Amino acid sequence: MRTVFKAAMLFAAAPFALIATPAFAEEAEAASGPIDASFSLAVVSDYRFRGVSLSNGKVAVQPEVSISHESGAYLTLWGSNVADNGGDDIELDVTLGYSKEFGKITADVGVVGYFYPGASGLNYGEVLGSLSTAVGKGSVAMNVAYAPKQNNIGSNDNLYLGVSGEMPVADTPLTLNASFGRENGAFGNRKLDWSVGVDFDIEGFTAGLKYIDTSRTFGLPKSGATAVFSVSKEF
Repeated sequence: MRTVFKAAMLFAAAPFALIATPAFAEEAEAASGPIDASFSLAVVSDYRFRGVSLSNGKVAVQPEVSISHESGAYLTLWGSNVADNGGDDIELDVTLGYSKEFGKITADVGVVGYFYPGASGLNYGEVLGSLSTAVGKGSVAMNVAYAPKQNNIGSNDNLYLGVSGEMPVADTPLTLNASFGRENGAFGNRKLDWSVGVDFDIEGFTAGLKYIDTSRTFGLPKSGATAVFSVSKEF
């Protein structure tokens, strides 16, 4: 992994390392305010985005920093190493959104920018939206992502529609999950992707195993059906 990526990860994690200390956690709990910050770190055996491998089947490290306000507004910074893109092999996503509950429905809207330092010709933006609700002890969500016409995506637009859900297994640390999506536009007409998996919570960590496949691999040899392993922790 490149030195630049390591530096970026340290830069993202450093301000939040203190959050993991017991003293800071106790102080934050005692003085809870309108703003909340969290940090998570995940390691995946393959970075899959809507079914397609963006790390060429290799391991990816993915930190995330999230800052939310009690009003429902939030800012999320997420990063990952990706396969060679002619730049620094890094993806940085910046999401600004707003989430609000309406009875049993949670609505979430936002905008996200996908940035590739050193390969700015790949940068693009999307508008996001989702509606989710509880189903028993689990949940189900309907998701939409729309990328307006932009030079960096071939002067075309793109629409992604998806549904996802999860369900805890009673009296176990296991949670089942599944997703299905359909995409039309700049990133593939009538492209489908789907996944099914299970997460296992143990000692503050979440280990996952997920089967992922897509109807279109765009000739990428590492984008066929595969099992993806993951380990993550939220602070």
